Amino acid sequence: MHKEFTYSVVSNPVSIEHGSLNVLFAGESQTKPSHKLGPKVYDFYLLHHVLSGEGTFTCRQTDYRIRAGQSFIIEPEQLVSYASDESDPWHYRWVAFAGTEAANLVHSVGFGSARPIADTGRNRRIGVLLHSIQQAFRRAGNAAHLQAAGYLQLLLAEFGDAMGEKSEGAVRTGGDGGEHLIQQVVHYLSTQYAEPVSMERMAQTLGYNRAYLSRIFKLRTGMSPVTFLLKLRIDKARQLLRERLELTVEQIAASVGFQDPLYFSKQFRRFYGLPPTAYRESMRTGQLKER
Repeated sequence: MHKEFTYSVVSNPVSIEHGSLNVLFAGESQTKPSHKLGPKVYDFYLLHHVLSGEGTFTCRQTDYRIRAGQSFIIEPEQLVSYASDESDPWHYRWVAFAGTEAANLVHSVGFGSARPIADTGRNRRIGVLLHSIQQAFRRAGNAAHLQAAGYLQLLLAEFGDAMGEKSEGAVRTGGDGGEHLIQQVVHYLSTQYAEPVSMERMAQTLGYNRAYLSRIFKLRTGMSPVTFLLKLRIDKARQLLRERLELTVEQIAASVGFQDPLYFSKQFRRFYGLPPTAYRESMRTGQLKER
């Protein structure tokens, strides 16, 4: 059945400055049979999601057959080409973006030069979010760039969920013996310690198999991620006990991620030999020196 060719693209009406994360433009097309782009390079990220039809994406001398429900991402300065099928051409939506945080976000959900495609199956939110970016630009409000960036982050989160855990054999390790993994885990826990942290969710967000992540982290640091998180919370609580005298022990426990004040007191005593209240009093009277 013949499909009528359509093409539309809308650019960011507010700003084209990259900043930390900025959507440059978004579009949609029912391509012509055998429609081809490239080989060429881009200086921004370009993410396509296929709504229907088929085609071939070529990257790093590898051909990927892409069908409805799948997506492919083009990274900056990467030589690529892509062509729609002769008999069942692509209908796809796309978004272009750039910024200092773009690479981290893209890689955190599982995309990379070794994995430039994702299969989201019947997840319709991918297409809806891409359409929402286009609509934000068409409305051209003063906050269109912020709305588009928000939709983009929700979009990438959907890919993170869809791509799931990597198999242990495919986990990113780089050539640094796991140093990058350690930095990622430390950064994640240091910013999320006050929230209910799930090790499973953290591993998925960072793009690692949970067992692999825990093993490498313990090998390099001598403690599991769970123990590191506990120590981090206790250290933050100790700081609050010294500096925020107006806060109760219960308030401090909640502020560092403990839902049970009794459990917090037990763990604090385990680390510092005193319950929180006694520790605060000893610090106040000078009986206990800082360490």
